[in-house]
Amino acid sequence: MTNNTHAPGPLAGIRVLDLTWVLAGPYAAMILCDLGAEVVKVERPPHGDVARTTGPFVNNESMYFQSVNRGKKSISIDLRSDEGRNLFLHLVDQADVVMENFTPGVMDKLGIGPEALLARNPRLIFASTSGFGQTGPWRDKPALDIIVQGMGGVMSITGYPDEPPARPGTSIGDICGGLYTAVGILAALREREQSGQGQSVDISMLDCQIAILENAVARYYATGEEPGPLGTRHPSATPFQAFPTSDGWIVVALSWGIATQWEIFCAELGLPELVGDERFDTSFKRTENHAELEPLLFDATRKRSTDHWVSTLAPYGIPIGPLNTIGQAVQQEQIAAREMITTVQHPVAGEVTMAASPLKLSRTPGRVYGYGPQFGQDTVNVLSEWLDIAPEETERLADAGIVLTEGGPDIAAYLSA
Repeated sequence: MTNNTHAPGPLAGIRVLDLTWVLAGPYAAMILCDLGAEVVKVERPPHGDVARTTGPFVNNESMYFQSVNRGKKSISIDLRSDEGRNLFLHLVDQADVVMENFTPGVMDKLGIGPEALLARNPRLIFASTSGFGQTGPWRDKPALDIIVQGMGGVMSITGYPDEPPARPGTSIGDICGGLYTAVGILAALREREQSGQGQSVDISMLDCQIAILENAVARYYATGEEPGPLGTRHPSATPFQAFPTSDGWIVVALSWGIATQWEIFCAELGLPELVGDERFDTSFKRTENHAELEPLLFDATRKRSTDHWVSTLAPYGIPIGPLNTIGQAVQQEQIAAREMITTVQHPVAGEVTMAASPLKLSRTPGRVYGYGPQFGQDTVNVLSEWLDIAPEETERLADAGIVLTEGGPDIAAYLSA
């Protein structure tokens, strides 16, 4: 694979005004930025994105903020003022994409909703990410990650039977909303090449949770039964779960349709008698009789180490791996070979380590272009480059409180409060 990290990204030349905050919207904008778009984060004075106040912190800089805002620029404009709003509208004239994740109606109240902006710039892509979308009886309700996870059914199938509901270990309500927002924007940009017209993109985080339920929805409608939590198990394939070892855990997933893998698995576990047991001779029967099978397999896998099972079963082509901690996961040689951990130099925090882009295009791969911006650091340059506004005029706007060129939350005071 040719990986020219100095080549312009596939979205080079695309200008994005990013009004999003916290996670779902910034994650989508991060994807566009990793692909080479010029993403300008438009932050509200005086403190900007609330993610700046979310830990962990290094030298009072939020690493949470850094992780989803890397490579972006930051400007601060008071959109509640007439002059600030007019300034933003002129930026919209030069933009390809506007992104926001406010509660529906907020942008319209400011006079910068999709109808107004598309009338001004017909080629604009206006992307909205919200809890419940721009239509429907719940459109005005606020929502955060755990709300849509709960309402979308995801938490009802997460965790173990007869235990309290569990939230997945990552914010998939926000992350899925961000991923689908990025896909929607890319699709709209592609369609614009054909039609010459922009359009609005309406992403509901709740919709996205329904979309990722995949076979849970199919099972519900096919059987009429409510799917429930299964721990690490698969609902229709066995073995397909985590197994304890003498020093940790392994994850095993026998391939569909390869009967010999079950025979090999049983032989290596020292349980050859299971192969001829009618209760377990097909994946369907193994799933049906899982309660009887699991203790037998657990007793066997506990006798040897994680490394033993991986090195023994992997050569047979059986899908297997260690169940890693985060520290173990990021230090794997495969992750290093794929360059999935990268560092950037931040002017205050110093060297910042973060996940890299997984978008490995052969000529124009995704990559991290720099650190997450400090509040308002690019206001002067963006107004100059996009609108040809002289630094002296930007200084006047700053003196009037229309824009800010520096500032942000006082993290030291925030942490000591």
